[in-house]
Amino acid sequence: MVKVVIADDHPFIREGVKKVVNSKTDLEVIGEAENGNELLDILEEKEPNIVILDITMPGKSGLELLKQINSLYPDLPVLILSIHSEERFAVRALKAGAYGYLTKTSISEELIKAIRKITTEKRKYITPEVGEQLASQVDANKDNPLHEALSDREFQVLCMIAKGMKVTDIAQELSLSPQTIHTYRTRIKEKLNTSSNVEMTRYAIENNLIE
Repeated sequence: MVKVVIADDHPFIREGVKKVVNSKTDLEVIGEAENGNELLDILEEKEPNIVILDITMPGKSGLELLKQINSLYPDLPVLILSIHSEERFAVRALKAGAYGYLTKTSISEELIKAIRKITTEKRKYITPEVGEQLASQVDANKDNPLHEALSDREFQVLCMIAKGMKVTDIAQELSLSPQTIHTYRTRIKEKLNTSSNVEMTRYAIENNLIE
C-alpha cells in the first residue's frame, strides 16, 4: 500500500485529490495538511511513501517546505501539484528536489500515474510540458533569463507584485514584515535591472511569469 500525505490550503483540492487517490486499491491518503507546520507535524508522526505538495502555501512557500522536507526526510519523494503553469515554477521545483510537477488540471489518472512511477520506480515524473521547460534551460545557445538569478522567495514576491498586490498584502500572505518585502523588492530590482514596480510587471509579463 502506497501511503500518501496531501498538503494544500484549499479544502476542495485536498478532497479532490483524496477522492482520486483513495479510489485505487493500492493507494491511501493517511494525512492532510493546510499549511507547512501541519505538514511537518504529520511527517513527525507518520511515514508516508510520498507527499503531494501545493507550491503556494500560507507562511512558508511550497519550495521552502520542499527543501526542508528534503533535508529532514531525504528518502521521502515530493510531488508538486500546483495551480501555476509549468513555465513559472516547474524547473525551480525540480531543481529544489521535487520528483515531479503537475498542474491542478491533472487531478486524474495522470496524478495516479505520477504517484506510482515515483514510489515504485523511484524515478521522477516529467510531463511533456515540463520536459520542454527543462530543454529550454539546457539550450546552450540561449542566455539564461535574468529572473533565473532570483531566489525562490524573490521570484514569488516578483510574481505577486506583478499581479498588482500591495506590499502590505504580500507581507500578510507570506507571514513576513512589510520591511522584509521591501528588501526583497530592492533585490529584485537590482537583479532584473528595473527601477519600478511597473518595469518589474512589464518584465514578468514579457517572460510569461504571471497567469
